[in-house]
Amino acid sequence: MRIAWTNLEQPTEDETVEVRGYPLALGAGRTARNFLILPEPRCCIGHAPADPSGAIEVFAADPIAVRDGMVRLSGRWRIGSDGWRYQLHGARPMEPPGWRAVSRRNVLAGGPMMCLAVAACAASAPETKAAALAALGSGTTVDIHSHAGNIASMSRMRSGSGFSPIAEPMRQGGMSAICLAIVTDSPTHRVTDGRIRPFRDPAAGELYHYGTLAFERVHQLVKQEGLRVVGTAAALTGAAPSVVIAAEGADFLEGQIERVEEAHRRWTLRHLQLTHYRVNELGDIQTEPPVHGGLTDFGAEVIRRCNRLGIVVDVAHGTLDLVKRAASVTSKPLVLSHTSLAARPGPTSRQITADHARVVAGTGGVIGVWPVAGIYPNMTAMAVGMARLADVVGVDHVGLGTDLRGLTGASTIGDYNELPLLAEALLATGFGSGDVGKILGGNYVRVFTASLAAG
Repeated sequence: MRIAWTNLEQPTEDETVEVRGYPLALGAGRTARNFLILPEPRCCIGHAPADPSGAIEVFAADPIAVRDGMVRLSGRWRIGSDGWRYQLHGARPMEPPGWRAVSRRNVLAGGPMMCLAVAACAASAPETKAAALAALGSGTTVDIHSHAGNIASMSRMRSGSGFSPIAEPMRQGGMSAICLAIVTDSPTHRVTDGRIRPFRDPAAGELYHYGTLAFERVHQLVKQEGLRVVGTAAALTGAAPSVVIAAEGADFLEGQIERVEEAHRRWTLRHLQLTHYRVNELGDIQTEPPVHGGLTDFGAEVIRRCNRLGIVVDVAHGTLDLVKRAASVTSKPLVLSHTSLAARPGPTSRQITADHARVVAGTGGVIGVWPVAGIYPNMTAMAVGMARLADVVGVDHVGLGTDLRGLTGASTIGDYNELPLLAEALLATGFGSGDVGKILGGNYVRVFTASLAAG
């Protein structure tokens, strides 16, 4: 029998069952005999569910791949008395049946395994590749969250060492513009137990000074690469390649509201993410226990100032409570630049629920899907993830936020020259070329234009 994740108590002891889920390795290998499977993908063991009934522990007959997306397994069902409650013993992988191309509606109804197989088959068609290139060439493409060029590297910041190329990969892949984000809380956080955490409080003036160096560095990169800085809505739809100056975390403000206008004028800041990896003066974050109960009064003041000046407000990394208050404060659409949809995100997960996504969409905003390889192991899986988000909030509220050169693990998208592959996968998943254009840039152009409009 096939087990439903909503009814794990149904099978009897030692009954042979089939289960589908996402493997989560307990160790570092690519294959394992003992691992967990979950109903939703997680990026690392540090984000395993705390509830012992929230996963199935697998004891396989032979090593099974644990890094390749969804698995379909059969084995003997057990209910453990300690550790993980649900167990699958003698597990063996089941080969997926052959699939044929169907509509996007049927793809989504058929479940993730069906989605991956359908899109993989369809994406290889020459007509799909031609349509993908046409879709990319018909409008402005935008990555709404990027650290391309290695601008955010602490070691490179300290040494002043060179950048990695941006302009040429953008031209090769048809990427018009990227929101190139400095990171101003970097001196205060580091990777601890598999996730990024703050380890000390900053000194007075430290993050403002670091932010100044980071803004200088991003402008150096822009000049070296011959990129154009976008300061107006009209400039975003001009010739590629271009850069929207962004900041991941408003920590450089250090509680001083006048610095929003300074960054807008001095550095052409046009995209501001309120929080990052430390609970700052603006509000709470997903990866740490809440302190403020969401968005602070200062955070609300920053949003109003951004609305008035013409700066996109990005609520990535913020808690749902922060996002709810931000939505009640803003007069312009919000952006949540890099995340993915999950039914039950862990307590420190950067993924979001459908309700979280709907709050952002309710402002007219955009949610950027990021290419974390542990969640989306290939372009097809990523296209399916975008389709699922579109089913929740509508295609007008889905975008692309690659976090390029900013992910701590592997990325599904290696560089911008691979953008046509994602366009192919989106078309193969059932999106029309117009919708692909919206997801890969059109939706952000709309939000950017509204954010910079007077009033």
